[in-house]
Amino acid sequence: MRRWTAALLPVALLPLSACASLNTSTTEVGAVRMTDDRPVRNGGTLTVAIKSDPDKLDPSLSTTLVSRTLFSAMCEKLYDVDADNQVVPQLATALPQTSADGRTVTIPVRTGAKFSDGTPLDAQAVVTSLMRDKNMPGSARSTELGPLTSAEAVDPHTVRLHLAQPYVPLVSVLADRAGMVMSPTALTKYGTDFTNHPSCVGPFRFVERVAGDRVVLARDPNYYAAGSVHLDKVVFKTITDGSVRLANLRSGDVQVGDQMAPVDVRSALTESALQLFDSPSLGYQGLGLNMGNTQGVGKPPGKLDGPFAHDVRVREAFELSLDRDTINKVVYQGMYATACGPISPAAALTAGPATCPGRDVAKARQLLKEAGVSTPVHVELKISTSPEDSRIGQVIQAMAKEAGFDVTLRPMEYTSMLTDTNNGHYDAYLSGWSGRLDPDGNISSFVKTAAPLNTYGISDPAIDRLIDEGRTTSDPQARKGVYQQLVQRIGDLHSLIYLYRQKNYVVASKDVAGLKVFGDGLIRVGDAGYVA
Repeated sequence: MRRWTAALLPVALLPLSACASLNTSTTEVGAVRMTDDRPVRNGGTLTVAIKSDPDKLDPSLSTTLVSRTLFSAMCEKLYDVDADNQVVPQLATALPQTSADGRTVTIPVRTGAKFSDGTPLDAQAVVTSLMRDKNMPGSARSTELGPLTSAEAVDPHTVRLHLAQPYVPLVSVLADRAGMVMSPTALTKYGTDFTNHPSCVGPFRFVERVAGDRVVLARDPNYYAAGSVHLDKVVFKTITDGSVRLANLRSGDVQVGDQMAPVDVRSALTESALQLFDSPSLGYQGLGLNMGNTQGVGKPPGKLDGPFAHDVRVREAFELSLDRDTINKVVYQGMYATACGPISPAAALTAGPATCPGRDVAKARQLLKEAGVSTPVHVELKISTSPEDSRIGQVIQAMAKEAGFDVTLRPMEYTSMLTDTNNGHYDAYLSGWSGRLDPDGNISSFVKTAAPLNTYGISDPAIDRLIDEGRTTSDPQARKGVYQQLVQRIGDLHSLIYLYRQKNYVVASKDVAGLKVFGDGLIRVGDAGYVA
């Protein structure tokens, strides 16, 4: 192990000292396990410990994985993703019909469904939600629905979408937040305060939110399949520390732990009263470097006086200072996979480097010299307050130091960090995405000029052109070629540095069944309950 790795071992691995059986078969993660089909009884409250406080409970504005997990319990979509990463109808009754020119899409909508406020779901409600996602100021869905020009209710249960151009990713987009249908009555009544009064179609309805602590949902009697919902309530409780989530699982105060870190997963495997769900991730984790975000997301980039803004060679040097394999081994026990691109091998279409570049400190130092910057280059790295982020932050700090960077760690509450990075108030931050089936869902909202999740200030005409080409190219091989070019172009900017790909680890009490944890990382509780 290199000297910086050895120096970090006490910090990164000391919490494992209490786990005496780490190298035994009892702590080996087995095959992928996404479901538990044991019969369950009716009644009871399920408490799910989530890693961070959700952002806005508004499908148009939300950007976090934890909010998507909550939405999976209370806001169904036109389409969903199944265990095989296939798109299936949910509030739609069939896959869309698309015209020969690819610009008109017709979607049949479920009959007999109601929103949690008791008003009926119909085609006009779908139109209202889609156009709000498309046009609402600050909407995080605007790029996802960029080609949508208009939508109409052909009849009470048929929606027709009109597109400016063929849009291959559309069905995948409608299998996520852009496909969630919100109650028009609630939207009219609450306006921008919908986030505090969300009303959708789902097995559970919103009851209350205590910021920083919990969100409470109750079984919705208006749900079209209410008879198949077993639990009375679901409580999503914010517990940022993975070891505390595990302690609460052991004590029985919570029954499900979301986004469990490898250290805690291995410890949980020694507990006979706990069970593990895991699935391959569609997402990625890495670093965002600010190269031009001066006015906030959704705005054109500007000139920035920051360590990474003036010369791409400085950003490349920072990336070359990092060793992906060692990060995975030291911080995550080798239980994740290294990554250097936005598209997961589990996605519908894959593209990107066959292997990730290795660490090259000498080249990093040479690039800094060529860029004419004084060393050490001072960088503030924003991280969340979780122990996992602290560990990886310290590893990055030590690695980068050898290449000529002086990294200061700035721990922040997660949603506050998102606000800062959205507004461009950062040098670097730990950046991640839970992933989408279609490659466009992992790229366009992040790197297209003025896109709603482009916190990096990226603006590249070639990237914008390739994004448009990827969206309109239907032939799989030709489309793969487009994304191969696109991933390379993004990599050449060294502003979004992909480091590793998580697995979706969820630990639950063994007396809980019916959970589903698919590749999108969401915990689905609609069929869950306590074992009969």
